[in-house]
Amino acid sequence: MEHDITISEIHLNQCNQYYMYQGKLHIASDHRGYHLKERLVRFIENELNLEIADIGPHEYDETDDYVDYTIPLTREIIKTNGRGILLCKNGIGVCIAANKAHGIHAGIGYNISVAESMMLDDNTNVLCLAATQLSEDHAMAIVKKWLETEFSGAERHVRRLGKIDNIEK
Repeated sequence: MEHDITISEIHLNQCNQYYMYQGKLHIASDHRGYHLKERLVRFIENELNLEIADIGPHEYDETDDYVDYTIPLTREIIKTNGRGILLCKNGIGVCIAANKAHGIHAGIGYNISVAESMMLDDNTNVLCLAATQLSEDHAMAIVKKWLETEFSGAERHVRRLGKIDNIEK
C-alpha cells in the first residue's frame, strides 16, 4: 500500500486542526514500570508540553505492588474527570485493578493502532502499558497517539458504553 491513512489523519484533515488532550493527566507504575514511567513523564512534559501528575512510585522499590499506585490514580481520574497512564510488567495487572473502579475504562495499549481505537471507539480514560514489552520509543508513540485522539461519539459506541455503565450500577 502506498498511502496508509489513519482515522486520526482523516479527522485531522477534515477538521483542519490538531487535537491534543489538555485535561488532567496522571501516571503511576510499579517497580517493573518505574524506569519507563520516568521516561514517559519527561516525554510528556518536555516534548508534548503537557502537565502530568506522577502518583508514584517516586523511587525504585522491587517489593512494591501495582495496586498501591493504581487505586490512588483511579481516584484522581474520577475526581478530576481526567486521564491516566499505568505501567506494570505486562499491563494486565494494572488494567484489571483500574477497571474495578466505577467510572474507569482502562485498556492495554499494546500498539499505536490500538491506542487510537481505544479512544475513538471505547473512550478510555486509562492507558495501561506493558513496560517489559515496549521500547521507550514505541511506548512514547503509543502515549502520543492516545493523547491526540478524541472519542468519536458515534452512536454505536455511545450505546455500547451505556450498556457497560449499566452493569456498574
